[in-house]
Amino acid sequence: MAQQPSGNFLPGGLPVPVDDGACDHLTGMSFPCISMPSTEGAGKTVDPSSLAGLTIIFCYPRTAAQGEVVGDDWNAIPGARGCTPQACSFRDLAKELEELGVDRVFGVSTQSTPYQQELKERTHLPYQLLSDEEHIMINALKLPTFSYNGTILIKRMSLAIRDGKIVKVWYPVFPSDRSASDAVEWLKTQKGS
Repeated sequence: MAQQPSGNFLPGGLPVPVDDGACDHLTGMSFPCISMPSTEGAGKTVDPSSLAGLTIIFCYPRTAAQGEVVGDDWNAIPGARGCTPQACSFRDLAKELEELGVDRVFGVSTQSTPYQQELKERTHLPYQLLSDEEHIMINALKLPTFSYNGTILIKRMSLAIRDGKIVKVWYPVFPSDRSASDAVEWLKTQKGS
């Protein structure tokens, strides 16, 4: 299996995910009308299909709880490691993304909203996290998943959605801490087009 050096906060030697074509159907697709619970507050939901402008959604499998030790079995799954670094990459580049025309950023995982809230507070994320705990988005978009310890998790990817239509897909995303910079580079190519 190919190995690639990783970015900040990530151990070296992680297995590199390959593009298996599981997201090829997404570009050009209308985002389905679905609402997902948000870390904005109790009972708050977000329906990305209804949002005007440019939205970036990055999907991640799961973040570890504070103090949780990540085992070698997790590190051995191509593309699994690096959810917190991915989230922090969007935090660190939030201003630049906004300047390049991104109206909003959301992170999505299958973890519960209370679990996501802890990450948001601990890492000072300036955007909301959405919970697809019921797999509504996964099923509606036919997104790639994998199983870990009996739980279905979403594979790491990012989507650019303009006025309810998916206009760009990043899949696979590796290393995870470059996820936001990949979006920045794409946005720079879109200026004037």
